[in-house]
Amino acid sequence: QLQLVESGGGLVQPGGSLKLSCAASAFALDYYAIGWFRQAPGKEREGVSCINNSGGNTNYADSVKGRFTISRDNAKRTVYLQMSSLKPEDTAVYFCAADPRGLYRSSCLNHQEYRYWGQGTQVTVSS
Repeated sequence: QLQLVESGGGLVQPGGSLKLSCAASAFALDYYAIGWFRQAPGKEREGVSCINNSGGNTNYADSVKGRFTISRDNAKRTVYLQMSSLKPEDTAVYFCAADPRGLYRSSCLNHQEYRYWGQGTQVTVSS
């Protein structure tokens, strides 16, 4: 059974940077596509970014394009989300999720595409 653990969240000032990590328990992470999602209080979970199993295809929500970068290191069984130029509206709990189908899909920012989820890490952007 795949387990995912997010880390790297915290409190940062607007304009700052933060790098999140999603560590997987699976022996071979390259079977899985990975998505990053976030949820603010009272709001629906929204897709932030996603990456296919090999790392060759990525997608981003319009709200984070040019500021966030998703990457993966399958040997380390870890997926990263580098966040820059952070804004207060980026404040949320950030989750990573895994899709064992692995291949890129245009719907990869839809949370219903994913079977496995981490517990989330809090990101707060405030002065």
